[in-house]
Amino acid sequence: MSNHPILQLRVAITASNYERLVKFYCDGLGLEPAAIWNNDGGRALMLEMGKATLELFDERQAEVIDQLEAGKRVSGQIRFALQVPDLKAAMERLLAHGATLVHPPITTPWGDYNVRLQDPDGMQITLFQVLDKQNK
Repeated sequence: MSNHPILQLRVAITASNYERLVKFYCDGLGLEPAAIWNNDGGRALMLEMGKATLELFDERQAEVIDQLEAGKRVSGQIRFALQVPDLKAAMERLLAHGATLVHPPITTPWGDYNVRLQDPDGMQITLFQVLDKQNK
């Protein structure tokens, strides 16, 4: 892995309501903070989200994916896509913690099971479950 010029991807979100978003991501995804920082009255935490990749889409590809997952172009410049082992359970847990359902689950042409949600601050989130037996 030392051959790679990038060792880790971190995405930093500035929350409009910190406590609400912490509860949403920690309780909603069942995650414990990997680190917590309190600096000069500011608060932050880090959640380990597994393997990270960065996808770059042109506007047409974003439209294709939004149309498939949400029925229309709805995501902003950034959208999360989180692979989960059980889409239905993860979706229900996030909905119980303040997610908005953007579009019900669909099976993609490439064989994943996807659902589009929105977090309490408006971030679009795709949950996906790989339906093949290998569960990559």
